[in-house]
This record gives sequence, structure tokens and C-alpha cells, in this order.
Amino acid sequence: QVQLVESGGGLVQAGDSLRLSCAASGRTFSIYVMGWFRQAPGKEREFVSGIKWNDSTASYADSVVGRFTISRDNLKNTLYMQMNSLKPEDTAVYYCATQTRGGVWSRSSDYDYWGRGTQVTVSS
Repeated sequence: QVQLVESGGGLVQAGDSLRLSCAASGRTFSIYVMGWFRQAPGKEREFVSGIKWNDSTASYADSVVGRFTISRDNLKNTLYMQMNSLKPEDTAVYYCATQTRGGVWSRSSDYDYWGRGTQVTVSS
């Protein structure tokens, strides 16, 4: 199994920045892809960004391109997401997740392990 713990969420104003972290432990050698998803109240969980664990190949949702940057530190087994120019519509619980067998990066059902999430609230 892989355990994931997110941190870095908070309450910010529109235009501010936040950096989310996701610490992975356990069978981290099995990680193939790590991703960030978010879920706003009353909405479905949506893909935000993903990165291949062994290289820097990354993918982003159109809504965050140019504002969010995903990265990883393999030595620390930690995933990051730098979020700039935050908007009120970015308000959500942010989850990190891992794929161990590959799959469609934007499809939540293709992820094997999930963290509990961290709240990001952006005020206007």
C-alpha cells in the first residue's frame, strides 16, 4: 500500500499563491503516476494535474494551465503543486492520488491510493 498525506491548504485572497504538498510513504517504489484532484461542494471530483513519477512528464486541466505547476521530489517521496493567481473558483478540497499500474491520468477510478485532502479556500 501507499499512504498519502496532503498539506499546505488554507484561506487566501484572489490572486494569492499556495503550495500544496503530498507526502507518500509505504510502497513508494510502486508509484507510476501521481495526480492532484479537487472537489468543490456539490460538484464531482475533477482532475487538476498529474506527473509521471520517474520523469517530469506532466499534464494539466485547461482551467489551471499557466497558473498551477506540479512537481515531485523523488528523494523525499513528496509531490507538490504550486498554485498562483488563485481564483474563487479554485476553492475546493484538494486530493493527491497515485497510480501504480498506469491508466488515464484524468480518470479518478484509475488511481489506486488517495489522501484525505486539504481545503483550499479563495475569497474574492
